[in-house]
Amino acid sequence: MTTHTTGHFTYADWQESVLDETEGAESGAKLARAVVTNAFSGGIEAPRTSCQYAITYLSDKTGVCCGYELLTGTLDGRAGSFVVVQHGSWGEDATVRCTFEVVPGSGTGELTGLTGSGTFSAVQGESEIPYSFDYAL
Repeated sequence: MTTHTTGHFTYADWQESVLDETEGAESGAKLARAVVTNAFSGGIEAPRTSCQYAITYLSDKTGVCCGYELLTGTLDGRAGSFVVVQHGSWGEDATVRCTFEVVPGSGTGELTGLTGSGTFSAVQGESEIPYSFDYAL
């Protein structure tokens, strides 16, 4: 049986560094990585997550990213931790649209055996990002 939960998260810290970029082009591709700390509330209560993103900027305003995030806390009252893999993209409007999925076998504690997937859209300038998550235990 699948359970649906929602909530929001905020960026507690975002440290980004450029790895490489196209030479001689104002809007060429650029590779970056970001180390991020988030704080989740709602169905997922995880006050301090660990996340790393690999980012490809296709232009100054568009790009794609993927990353892994370790969430430790509770999921609808069940204690444990789990890892999600994320895939996102953004266009000229700078809204990041992302899907995420639980990494199989990553659940611990009362979240052992967790499977599921979800989405979020991060609008530039908004401090709280709503998420939606469907899961099974």
